[in-house]
Amino acid sequence: MNLRERHRDVAAYALGILDPSDAFRFEEHLSECVLCAVRLADFTPTASALAELACPGPGRGPTPAPSPKLLDRLLHEVAARRRRSSRRRLRLVVAAAALIVALPAVTPSLVDGDGARGGGPDARIAATDAATGVYGAVDLRAADWGTSVTLRVARLRGPRTCELVVVGRDGKEHRVTTWSVPSGGHGVPGSPGDGSPLDLEAATALRPDEIDHFEVRTVRGARLVTLNAGH
Repeated sequence: MNLRERHRDVAAYALGILDPSDAFRFEEHLSECVLCAVRLADFTPTASALAELACPGPGRGPTPAPSPKLLDRLLHEVAARRRRSSRRRLRLVVAAAALIVALPAVTPSLVDGDGARGGGPDARIAATDAATGVYGAVDLRAADWGTSVTLRVARLRGPRTCELVVVGRDGKEHRVTTWSVPSGGHGVPGSPGDGSPLDLEAATALRPDEIDHFEVRTVRGARLVTLNAGH
């Protein structure tokens, strides 16, 4: 019996209808196959229910054993239900994985006030522009090569392309990063999107003590929110 047939023996084994020799070989396969172990756990409630029907309690008459055709239908239904359950679990796993990949590693520092690296950022700047209504915040972490920057933006409508610019204390401007704002915007209440703010990670060669302020702008130069370092 090949490996594919071994996988298909899960339901039959759970229902106790395998020949002793086939059951012994399946148990050997089960000791090394995690997939079949999971499937067997899924089939166990159904097998228990069928056993209850076949062996009624006191006061109940004997129940005839299921015919081969009925047994085939039961096995088919159990397998179909498990496939549907597996697809639901798979969609949840994929969604969770996509969320984990999409979020930057230091995002919790902007959300919970406690960074993943060394207990929080070296500095945090936040502001809401009175004219545009756009909210911006940056967490700064000093490094040998410059400054790690984590940006959060909310109440930013789209579609448009924006950029984060850092302005040094010498007045020179340096583009940090650019991104495309979807039509639903970032963190816009009542928007057709999911309403989530934008969180992204970037970096600049300027050290924290060389930074005067940050600006979130459109790539056409319209200023959306200014974040002053406050030296």
